[in-house]
Amino acid sequence: MWGKLKEWRRRRILAKANLDEQTWRRALRRYPFTRSLSAEEQQRLRELTILFLYDKRFASTHGLQLTDSMRLQVAVQACALILNLGLDCYRGWSEIVVYPAGFVPRHQYTDEMGIVHQGDEPYVGEAWHHGPVILSWADVEHSDASDGVNVVIHEFAHKLDMLNGPANGFPPLPAAMSRQQWSEIFTQAYQDFCARVDNNEPTDIDPYASESPGEFFAVLSEAFFEIPDAVRDEYPEVYEQLSRFYQQDPLRRTHQRAGAAVA
Repeated sequence: MWGKLKEWRRRRILAKANLDEQTWRRALRRYPFTRSLSAEEQQRLRELTILFLYDKRFASTHGLQLTDSMRLQVAVQACALILNLGLDCYRGWSEIVVYPAGFVPRHQYTDEMGIVHQGDEPYVGEAWHHGPVILSWADVEHSDASDGVNVVIHEFAHKLDMLNGPANGFPPLPAAMSRQQWSEIFTQAYQDFCARVDNNEPTDIDPYASESPGEFFAVLSEAFFEIPDAVRDEYPEVYEQLSRFYQQDPLRRTHQRAGAAVA
């Protein structure tokens, strides 16, 4: 019975949606990982985006005026991650807070001497366990640069990671995937990446991935969607694991689209 009610609600929301086609097409064209989708995938993404915008509440700070286009840009990118996973992956929270630019969160920590500190380093995004996603609009607005740095993908990858606890680089996996294999591949890649960053070796992947296993997963997710060739070239086994996790293969999709264009 619950499944039927859920499907009825879904159809009702989609039927009442008023998403301008021209605005939707413009949003799709902004990002390489949405431009390369097939017509069927774009339609599924459109439906996910409508449902996401219905379920999530947006708030802004410091006088920022959010428009429907701005909300759509966030939603399209967030839903690209879960294209083949489903909106239920974003369950358990409801709010997205958008700052005009970088922000300083009021985090406190106590050091080994018992002294309480408060950080003053600006953030461009943050995801809270069971809480909101917080974004800098200045960084969202420039997330179409295709440089492997994408704050929306990063923070929503954290949300997927947090489905089974605090972000640690080990999200709940599909039943067909091996937890041991994921752990071994990601641990080895993370340790290698940290060593490369410490040695100032060149990499197309954002060095911030060396901060922690949780940040490694989020940053590699950014790169997987934006610069998938860099992930495959530097860490092919990680690419394969991410492809199985997200149930997408950006490189294959891009090559298919390129082949079709040539034909």
